[in-house]
Amino acid sequence: MQAIPHNIYIHVPFCMSKCNYCAFFSQACVAPDWGKYSADICDEIKYWATKIGRFDVPTVFFGGGTPSLMPVECFAQIMNTICTHCNLPAGAEITLESNPATIDKEKLNSMRNAGVNRLSIGVQSFDDARLKFLGRRHSADDARQLIASAQNIGLRVSADFIYGLPQDTVDDVIKTCHQINQIGLAHCSMYELTIEQNTPFGKMNLNMPDNDTMAQMYMAIGDTLKLPRYEVSNYAQGGDECRHNQNVWDGAAYVGIGQGAAGRVYIDDTWYEQRGAYEQFDKISNQTRAIEKVIMGMRTVRGCELTDDVKNVIDIAWINSHPTLVRINGGRVAATPQGMLVLDDIVEKMVR
Repeated sequence: MQAIPHNIYIHVPFCMSKCNYCAFFSQACVAPDWGKYSADICDEIKYWATKIGRFDVPTVFFGGGTPSLMPVECFAQIMNTICTHCNLPAGAEITLESNPATIDKEKLNSMRNAGVNRLSIGVQSFDDARLKFLGRRHSADDARQLIASAQNIGLRVSADFIYGLPQDTVDDVIKTCHQINQIGLAHCSMYELTIEQNTPFGKMNLNMPDNDTMAQMYMAIGDTLKLPRYEVSNYAQGGDECRHNQNVWDGAAYVGIGQGAAGRVYIDDTWYEQRGAYEQFDKISNQTRAIEKVIMGMRTVRGCELTDDVKNVIDIAWINSHPTLVRINGGRVAATPQGMLVLDDIVEKMVR
């Protein structure tokens, strides 16, 4: 049986230092063994190409950690392995997450020449005091310069921002949105600061904005940004959406490469939950996978496609009785703008 396309996520766990809010799997490492890392990643790619069968790769996403720490030679070796053992279409989206303190113009050009066509930049804030509070190693000027450099060489550029810090106001969020508008970003992600246990912030008694203020901030973002929202936390011009994330949200198959990276692999009409090459590989039922598709798809403005498996796990009657929160249109079920504010509650009620 012909293998279906699988997107690839590659985890790069190394960072210069851990940020105060970060609960992701990563490690501060001054001098990683990049030779061992790239060899291990290439072995995993070969493993999955054998296990799944040679498959098309619509997107590759290098996430972290801090992938921009990776030497260009390491990146090129990994991409060459994908091209050798999988089918990488000419228009495949290749995303590299980056920290402004870890990549200069020369390296950026080299990464583009090696295959990167989309750069996701962890800006987090255009305010140096807030960056210091978050534990970032770069300045606002560093971020602006990297954005401009990436735009100038024709890369698709996205930038991440964090809002809802202690003492943040709605006006602060609006100011950030105006700054984003001014620099001409075609894509950005706006994440509400979440306090996780076992992080430096989790050990502090921070005075966070209340829920009503957070909701006002969220609505202010939608009202102020020139970019339309296409997912709960993501905004983009039409055509500049992150294809990798869209594919995952739509329920497409993807492979997680690297320690701790998760995937949903499809082999011989069966879905598998996967972690790394050797950490986990378990069958999941079609019902479980359908519920996952609802949970992920409902995060997007266009919603979840009403495929037969999805119809089997949702309560159509409940959906039709709550038109102010969720609607069915064009073969998809999606939350309304009002519904986006209580999305977790909606998904819990609509899934049978």
